[in-house]
Amino acid sequence: MDFALSDEERAIRDTARDFITREVMPLEQEVLRRERAHRPGLDRAELRELQLKARAFGFWGLATPEEYGGMDLPAVTQSLIWTELGRTFVPFRFGGEADNILFHATEEQKREFLLPTIEGERVSCFAITEPGAGSDAANIRFRARRDGDDWILDGEKTFITNGNDADFAIVVAVTDPEKGARHGGATAFLVDRATGWRSEFIQTMGEGGPASLIFDGVRVPHRNILGEVGQGFDLGMQWIGKGRYTIPSHAIGIAERVLQMAIDHANTRETFGAKIGTNQAIQWMIADSETELEAARWLVLRAAWTVDQGMDPRHASSMGKLYGAGMVNRVVDRALQIHGGMGYTRELPIERWYRQVRLYRIFEGTDEMQRLIISRDLLRGYTRIGGHLA
Repeated sequence: MDFALSDEERAIRDTARDFITREVMPLEQEVLRRERAHRPGLDRAELRELQLKARAFGFWGLATPEEYGGMDLPAVTQSLIWTELGRTFVPFRFGGEADNILFHATEEQKREFLLPTIEGERVSCFAITEPGAGSDAANIRFRARRDGDDWILDGEKTFITNGNDADFAIVVAVTDPEKGARHGGATAFLVDRATGWRSEFIQTMGEGGPASLIFDGVRVPHRNILGEVGQGFDLGMQWIGKGRYTIPSHAIGIAERVLQMAIDHANTRETFGAKIGTNQAIQWMIADSETELEAARWLVLRAAWTVDQGMDPRHASSMGKLYGAGMVNRVVDRALQIHGGMGYTRELPIERWYRQVRLYRIFEGTDEMQRLIISRDLLRGYTRIGGHLA
C-alpha cells in the first residue's frame, strides 16, 4: 500500500503552493486592515486580477472539463489544491469554475450562463435553502407555477452564498406539490437578477456573509429550466455533495497554517524564564492537533480517492466532512489558546479563522446530517465497517 503522492500530484501541489505563497499571502495584512474597517478583503476586480495571474501559472478551471478550457483534475489533486488555498485567509479561489450542475445545461443555456461563468464574466449562486428547510432540503416550499410558456416564482431562499454578488441564481422550486420535492416534485431554474429578484445581506459572525433572495412573482421562461422538470432535488444533492470533500480539504490547509503559527509562538514566547513550548500543557495541545490533522487528511484524501475510482463517495465524504470540520475547530481553538490574549485580537488572523471555521460544521451538511448519513449507511447495510478494505 503506497501513501505517497505521484510525481504529477506533487508537482501540481507545489506549483499551487508557490503561487499562493508569492501572489496571495503578501496581501494578508491589507486584507486584515480592510476587514477591521468593515470592508471586503478583496473586491471583485482584485480577485479577477489574481485569477488571471493564476491562469498564467496554468491554474484555470480545476474541475472544469477540458472541452471548456479547464484542467479537469482528479478529485485527489483538487483536494490537494484546496488544502493549499486553505493556508491563507485571503478570500481567493482559482478561476475558470462553474457550479457542477451547470454542465446539465442546454447548448443555449451554456452560451448564456455556463461559458460566461467559467470566464468570470458572470457570477452565480445556488439557492435551495429556505427559512424552514435547511438540513431538510426535501421540505422546501418555494413555489414555481406554470403560466403558459413561463413559470412564476414566489418565495424566499436564505443563507445563499454569493447571493449578494450573483447576477443569476440556480433556484430549486416546488413545481408539483403532490409529488414532493424528493420524488420529482422540484425543478431547478436559471434566473437572471434582471428578472426582478432581490437579495438582502445577512450579517454573520464571519467575514462577508450570505444573503436572502426574495422572489415576488418573478417570471422565468420555460427554456430556463436546468435539466428536466422534476430533476431539481437530485441536482441539488449533486451540488451539495461536491462540497463534502472540498470543504474539509480547505480545513486541512487552515489547520496546517495555524498549527505552524502555534509551534513558532511556543518556540519563541517566554514566560517565567522559559519558552512556553517546554510546558507539557502546550506540548499536548500541539501533539493532539498534529494527530487529528493527520487523521483528517487521510479521511479526506480517501473520500476524494473514492470519487476518482468511480465508487459511491457519500459515506467516505460524510466521514471526511464530519471529522475535518470538527478537527479544524479544535486546532484553531488550541492555537488561539497558545497565543493567549494576542490570539484573541484582530492583529493576528487566528480569531478570524476561529469565526470562519465554525461555519464548516454547519454548511453543506451539518455535523448532525453527516452522522445521520454515516449511521444509516451502516444500520441499513449500505456499507460495511472498514469500507472498501472490509
